[in-house]
Amino acid sequence: MMNDTQQLFQPSEPATGNWISIGHPAVAEICSEGFDFVVIDTEHTAMGLETIENMLRAVHDDTASIVRIPSNDPVRIKRVLDLGVAGLMIPMIETGEQAEQAVKAMQYPPEGTRGVAPARASDYGRTFGEYFETADDELVTVLQIETKRGVENAEDIVSVDGVDAVIIGHGDLSASLDIFGEWTDERFESALDSIVTAAQDNGKPVGMLATDHEGIHRWVDAGVDFLLVGADIAYLSAGSDAAREEFEELVGK
Repeated sequence: MMNDTQQLFQPSEPATGNWISIGHPAVAEICSEGFDFVVIDTEHTAMGLETIENMLRAVHDDTASIVRIPSNDPVRIKRVLDLGVAGLMIPMIETGEQAEQAVKAMQYPPEGTRGVAPARASDYGRTFGEYFETADDELVTVLQIETKRGVENAEDIVSVDGVDAVIIGHGDLSASLDIFGEWTDERFESALDSIVTAAQDNGKPVGMLATDHEGIHRWVDAGVDFLLVGADIAYLSAGSDAAREEFEELVGK
């Protein structure tokens, strides 16, 4: 049920991901083909646990499934982990204390606080003993730094033991800096560099999401270790617009 992503997220070892926001198993099946990992977003979508579970069934076996949960909530963390994910992405982490809380929620006692029960993650209990022994080491904890306060505390966040990787939420970060979408603004570039440097100095890989070719080049140039190179809704809207525009150009509409 669980992919081993510990080797996937390593500093200076590029991994390629795809972002999924549309809650249908067919989308998960299509968008996981050929990728190292996918992120299923439940922070800004209407997906419930049943939808997530069915999408996990559709993700290709050699692709790691990571779910972004809505908040640093130990109850939500527990319930999504029980579905059988490879790891979680936890948004809006702003302090070392919040990072520690996330790590504890990801781990079973005595190190952590995750509730103990058989579920899909342990083949409905068939392999629960093995899962209990290995889950803490195999599950990946990816924290999002995406606010001015998070940048200020980036060193504290990435130095927490059990944080496997960080991802920079560039949209929220630019909004927090009052320069939304201004990727070349000196304040944004300084904040971005600060997070990348802090993460890599602590041996933690850092990633980002790109939604177009320009973004892929921009964030690779920024020095990230892994990249989500697109999103389902971006592919769908871009393809739809391009087809309509091509027709309208041909008929002079």
